[in-house]
Formats: sequence, structure tokens, C-alpha cells
Amino acid sequence: MKVLGVFSFGNYIPTLSWIDRLSGLEGQARKVAEDFDEFLEGVVEEHISDRRGLCAKSIEDQDLVDILLDVQRDDVTGFSLQRDTIKAIILDIFAAGTDTTFASLEWAISELIRHPRVMKKLQQEVIEIAEGRPIILEKDLEKMQYLKATIKETLRLHVPIPLLIPRESTQDVKLMGYDIPAGTQAIINASAIGRDPTLWEEPDEFRPERFLNSPIDYKGLHFELLPFGAGRRGCPGIQFAMVVNELALANVVYKFNLALPNGMKNEDLDMSETTGITVHKKSPLLVMATPRF
Repeated sequence: MKVLGVFSFGNYIPTLSWIDRLSGLEGQARKVAEDFDEFLEGVVEEHISDRRGLCAKSIEDQDLVDILLDVQRDDVTGFSLQRDTIKAIILDIFAAGTDTTFASLEWAISELIRHPRVMKKLQQEVIEIAEGRPIILEKDLEKMQYLKATIKETLRLHVPIPLLIPRESTQDVKLMGYDIPAGTQAIINASAIGRDPTLWEEPDEFRPERFLNSPIDYKGLHFELLPFGAGRRGCPGIQFAMVVNELALANVVYKFNLALPNGMKNEDLDMSETTGITVHKKSPLLVMATPRF
């Protein structure tokens, strides 16, 4: 993920690609690609070996790789699913589905610690719905409106990928007085949109209540909130990401009371950001987690 976010001279000015070789970026990227390919090759080969031997899995026990190998074998897609394609799909799903998710969770917990009122209100909702059960289940999430509002507010203030994925205009358009020819690369600053004072009241304040009884959602239909992008280039993993975020956050605040170590004040928590394709906290979040029961 770090290599993905590094500025590459060759990407913008091809004649200066020699700078990437000189700086070591090109070699580093090649090494990362080789390491991933070797690892993923081993994963795929292990599954193929299991299917040949006595370790064949039932349908209930199949994982993502098993399903992709079934698709390859049955040739139901209308195109050939090559080994490299399978490895690329695995890499895409796990890279996109883990880095942004844990970044969002870290930002959410950080904001909750800085805002004890919000933390208390969220814990009260989770406790009431849990009804004494030891764990929050996926079926409970639909009842947790304040939890959903908290996640939305976190995504508004801390968009995991602030500049989204680059787009390209498919035809000549005129926008806000500007002539934009076909083939122009467009960069969408979702972070700036989420903090735009013309769209949000007190945009720098963490206030989940703004999303209670609000129609604004994150699915790409409301352009005030675009953590997953919109249209054909929107993130296909929205549902997966939101369930994982909501389920993890709900169980953390249900099972633990969280506090900063060494008597540190909540308002002094460092919220500075890193640079890169995914925005993380510059200083990793350190908390003391005390079991609630």
C-alpha cells in the first residue's frame, strides 16, 4: 500500500521515468510484485493440491479460492479465467478489503475516545440491543441507527481513500464554465467534499446526529458523501465493508471501555494523518481496553 501511494515521475512524465529507477522505486515495486506473486501462487497451488488429494472440501467449507477455481474449471464466464487473473482477484479483494477497513475502524475509535458523549450514547444503544448476550450479531446491526450514523460521520471526516480512484472523461463536456475534452483524467477529492462548509454545518465537528433521520447515504447516490465513489467506478465492496466495520465497532464498544494510557487527555489525542493512497493516523492509536463484563 505504501508503494501504491508514492509519487512516480514516470507516471506523469514518461521521459523522466529514469528518476524512478534511480530512486529505487521501480525496483521496490518489482520486488513487491514478485513477493506477492510467489505467495499467491503458493495459495492457489495448495488449493489445487487439496482438490486432487483426500482433502477435498464440501461446498459449505469452500473459500474464495475454491470458488474461483470452480469458475475456472466450469468455464461459465464466457472468457478464460487464467491463473494470473485468479491471483489478481485474490490480491484485489484482500488489499482493498483490509487496509481501508482497519483504517476506518482506527479513525472511528479515535473519534469516539475524543468524544466521550458519543461513545456513551453508542454504548447505550449497543447494550440495549444486545440484551445481555455475549456478542453482537450481524442481524442486530439493522436496529443500531446510532452506530450507522457514527460510521457515516467517520467516513465523512476520514475518507479512507480521499482522492478516490482516478476517472477519465469519455466525451467532451462543459462543467462550471470549463471545457473538459474527452480523455481528461479527473481526480475527485472526496475528503474536501466531506468537509465542505457549503454542504455541512460545522463540517470539522464529529457529530453523528447529523445523519439521524437523514436520507444522505454512502452508496453513491448522494454526492455530499462519497467514501466509496459513485457510478461504474464505485467500490463493489460497499456492503462487505460496512458490515465488517459496523460489526467490529459494535463489539469493541460493547465488550470494552476504552481509555488513553498514562493519564493522557482525550482532547490531546494526535489526529494527524499520513500521506498515501489510503490515509491512516500518523501516530498509531494506543488505548487501554478494560473488559466491561
